[in-house]
Amino acid sequence: MVTLDQIKSLREATGLSVMQVKRALEEANGDAPKALAILKKKSKDVAAKKSDRTFGAGTIASYIHGKGAVGAMVELVCETDFVSGNEGFVKLAYDIALHVAAANPEFNTLADVTDAVKDSTKALFLKEVEGKPKELHEKILQGKLDAYFKERVLAEQMFVKDPDITITDLINEAIHKFGEKIAVGRFVRFSIK
Repeated sequence: MVTLDQIKSLREATGLSVMQVKRALEEANGDAPKALAILKKKSKDVAAKKSDRTFGAGTIASYIHGKGAVGAMVELVCETDFVSGNEGFVKLAYDIALHVAAANPEFNTLADVTDAVKDSTKALFLKEVEGKPKELHEKILQGKLDAYFKERVLAEQMFVKDPDITITDLINEAIHKFGEKIAVGRFVRFSIK
């Protein structure tokens, strides 16, 4: 039996509707961590279904750290003005701007990494796999490339406010919550140093 306190607690943690949270808790037999995992999987599935929709609205958020030595601006896009004006959507944009200021990503998504950058990075890591068993070269090289770009691609980075999720996971949760396609359109980071 799922209690109201369980629903309230999980709803506050996720921002999802009472019914979504209740269904997840029922499916997990009242186990909150399991229900949270179910909701995360559903968020990913919902995001995939909405991937072909078009953007028509959004917001721009900025974050300036401390005494103004570092700052960032993020364009977060969605489908409608209804969602772009939502307080939760604006907060998401602000949180991503805060993340950009802190994590200093170079690329928005893996698709934004040019072939020239991929090739030069691969050449750098090829030198590091010399001397390793030949049959492991490709596996070691791919692992090094994945780790390198995970640190430099915004969508792949672990969210600074919750290192258990990536920026992609954070956006997928918002897509599930708001029911619209959402993405980071552009971002820029400024630093005095």
